[in-house]
Amino acid sequence: MYKVLFTQSVGESSAHGESPKAPKKSERKLVPHAKLPKWMKTTAAHGPNFKRVKEILGEHGLHSVCQEAACPNIRECWDEGTATFMILGKYCTRGCNFCDVLKGFPKGLDEDEPRRLADVVALLKLKQVVITSVTRDDLPDGGATIFARTIELLRRQDKNVQVEFLISDLGGNYDSLKIVLDSGMDVLAHNVETVGRLHKRVRGAAKLDRSLQMLRWMHEYHNRPIVKTGIMVGLGETIDEIVELFHQIHATGCDIVTVGQYLRPSPEHLPVEKYYHPNEFAEIARIGKEIGIGHVEAGPMVRSSYKAFNQTQQLLDKAC
Repeated sequence: MYKVLFTQSVGESSAHGESPKAPKKSERKLVPHAKLPKWMKTTAAHGPNFKRVKEILGEHGLHSVCQEAACPNIRECWDEGTATFMILGKYCTRGCNFCDVLKGFPKGLDEDEPRRLADVVALLKLKQVVITSVTRDDLPDGGATIFARTIELLRRQDKNVQVEFLISDLGGNYDSLKIVLDSGMDVLAHNVETVGRLHKRVRGAAKLDRSLQMLRWMHEYHNRPIVKTGIMVGLGETIDEIVELFHQIHATGCDIVTVGQYLRPSPEHLPVEKYYHPNEFAEIARIGKEIGIGHVEAGPMVRSSYKAFNQTQQLLDKAC
């Protein structure tokens, strides 16, 4: 039995078992933004480091997922002098219905990006680095070699720097994943994002089975990193579907799961179906741990890369 009574959605939800189609952008624009509950409201204050981090990224021609995906935690993280770097350019070849990253057709590959990123990490004196990317279905390896080159340059500067990669599904290509795994990052993450029934509506071309296989391959690899995934809630899923997804994730051998509230980036994106109360997030975390997942980080403002090494530090210390 679940200890918390899970509340009803704020929008129209589909019955369990149906696979709802994503509404057209013109239809989405007709749905007004749902009012934020009090626990989701944050103070919009820029600290002394915010401008510095923004200027440094701009001067070096780098992108951060904090900006490109309109992360609600950007002020806090940048004021602490940290950022989640986004490589392989700023244009994603997919354009999922929840994501604010630009969809487009990238032109070529910026081979100098790993060097500039390593220079910025040194400039910011970071000891822990989180790196993600757009999805690049136009590249044969999905950009895996750029991830590998990036960590090579980072470790050349500081052999002790801790690195987390948050990667796309790489088209389900095991050889591409192997390039990333062999690069020697500490934590490797790939987000499944949502429950099976809502996958096509939310993620478009991405597939849950493919994402679960990626996690399984990570877990089974001989030089295994800490394996991590993340999901959003508030898109119309049910608690039973979350429990089912937790079981699927646990079966892959994944170590860490993050659960955060979906926030609508613009009227062109999917509307929020429900805002989960902090008590409900606590119950979701309890359920995940009861299923056997090593660590579940759940909360309204939780994101996969938000304070990422706070989530993984205990496991990293054990691995030393």
